[in-house]
Amino acid sequence: MTRLDAGSNATAQNTRLGIWLMIATTVVFAAQDGISRHLATEYNVFMVVMIRFWFFAAFVMALAARDPAGVRGAARSRFPVLQVVRGVLLVAEVCVMVVAFVRLGLVESHAVFTCYPLLVAALSGPILGEKVGWRRWTAILIGFVGVLIILQPGYAVFSPWALVPLLSAFLFAIYGLLTRYVARGDSASVSFFWTGTAGAAAMTLVGVWFWEPMTLSDWGWMATLCCTAIVGHWLLIRAFAVAEASAIQPFAYLQLVWASGIGLLIFGEELRTNVAIGAALVVAAGIFTLWRQRVRALQEQAQDG
Repeated sequence: MTRLDAGSNATAQNTRLGIWLMIATTVVFAAQDGISRHLATEYNVFMVVMIRFWFFAAFVMALAARDPAGVRGAARSRFPVLQVVRGVLLVAEVCVMVVAFVRLGLVESHAVFTCYPLLVAALSGPILGEKVGWRRWTAILIGFVGVLIILQPGYAVFSPWALVPLLSAFLFAIYGLLTRYVARGDSASVSFFWTGTAGAAAMTLVGVWFWEPMTLSDWGWMATLCCTAIVGHWLLIRAFAVAEASAIQPFAYLQLVWASGIGLLIFGEELRTNVAIGAALVVAAGIFTLWRQRVRALQEQAQDG
């Protein structure tokens, strides 16, 4: 085996590991969504999300404490205001999405939410100054046709609650774009630290006013929810550490499959034909957008080389 062949094989092996880690991440996050749906049906959404972010903040602080730079190093940011905004945006997005789980169910909520990569692509021009070519704009438009098929605006039984996961996708897209912006000056560990701590602080200001007593069994579910959040984020960190984001990001769409399965099998939800068709269009458009983004990045690397 030549030196080139060995290097290629190592890269492929890392990519395969990254793919499996991303798949595992989607399974854990789908389980997290199912538990969130159960708890938010019984208790106030703000309290559920607050407790979840308390554990998330404890996790990121524990990671920071193990780092040679310590907590001070993790908190040292060139964009502290934007980092706080990111944390608040994420916790707000989680609250909105959990409300969607309760009102619409996992199937329809995730079907609409899958449009967030298209929103990222559409907004990357005005926010980050990135160029979006006609191919990606075509994919974005096709994806939003899929969203319209899911939402069925103007249909006799259309519910305004169907717009809630779309709001969640918009918030998550802004969060993602700000994450890319602060990455110009802050490391991933710094952004991760601020995400957990700022989100927990913001949610505490709201959630403590909605505290409710929980049954012992539901405290068990809450503990499981917090563990899935920690395990899911750890798997996601490992996935991006061993493989390029552009290679493994398309597999994140599997969360739609697992979450829909939980909704259908455990919560007795229904998969309507328009939702299946619309979600397929959104996912196809999103994967094409990610692929074009990767092609563009490779072309720019070749030109720089």
